[in-house]
Amino acid sequence: MVMSSSSRQVVVGYLGPRGTFSEQAALVYKNQLAVGTDVRIAELRSFDSILSLILKTDEGAVDVAVVPLENSLEGSVALTLDMMAHEVDLQIAGEIIVPVRHNLLGREGVAAEEITEVISHPQALGQCSAFLRRCLPKARLVTASSTAEAARLVASMDGVRVAIGTEVAAGVYGLSILARDIQDNHANATRFCVLAQNDREPTGDDKTSIVFSPRENRAGVLYEQLYVFASRNIDLTRIESRPAKRILGEYLFFLDVAGHRQMPEVCEALDHVRQNSSFFRLLGSYPRWHEDQGDFGS
Repeated sequence: MVMSSSSRQVVVGYLGPRGTFSEQAALVYKNQLAVGTDVRIAELRSFDSILSLILKTDEGAVDVAVVPLENSLEGSVALTLDMMAHEVDLQIAGEIIVPVRHNLLGREGVAAEEITEVISHPQALGQCSAFLRRCLPKARLVTASSTAEAARLVASMDGVRVAIGTEVAAGVYGLSILARDIQDNHANATRFCVLAQNDREPTGDDKTSIVFSPRENRAGVLYEQLYVFASRNIDLTRIESRPAKRILGEYLFFLDVAGHRQMPEVCEALDHVRQNSSFFRLLGSYPRWHEDQGDFGS
């Protein structure tokens, strides 16, 4: 468990403002707490940056941080990776994968020919470009700091402006969903990680995340590090490199593997990597995400 069963009040932090995909992920985690633990009340608290959210969790001011880790189209969130590797001593206690579903939000009854502006985050505008060209070719595209901020702006303006945002944002800001699932790529998804002081006990279907840097830079050294997993039939579900921030050309490798750190074969492989690394950090073991764990609406 992330915390003791005697806890009743848990602060779950997420990247705000309200109505973002980050809040959707935090709501899923809150629901998991309510169903799977003795914790019945969880306060959701928004933060204006990933940096402040992770630091407050490391300090203990927040029990759990739900932060974006990677997007299927845009790649990894570098700040999250760097904070876990260099700045804090937090563990990954879970993962949540949120499908990126963009919706056209506005006042009820607005007709397409009346719309003069579409407001949203630049990424959302880009990810819905085919829909916008086809359905709103004359509308001006206006950028905002987030999809939630776009929804807030539209709610405060007249009815000829619309936003691209989440279903949650529509409810928060009192807007209607004029068109659903308008994104060009319906496989787009964001993976969030749940950061806490401790990781999770084995469930029988887990992942383990580590970050390491090989002890020496020579031909074949990374292959040798990774072979210890292949030789034990341990699946590598993700590998990524980031600058080590010490010497030009030196890198850290982030690795996700199937299985829990307490499994004998996983433990052996992790020990081998640790002994042959100049830098090694176990980032935690946690349950593998399954699609039926989250209800994200339409």
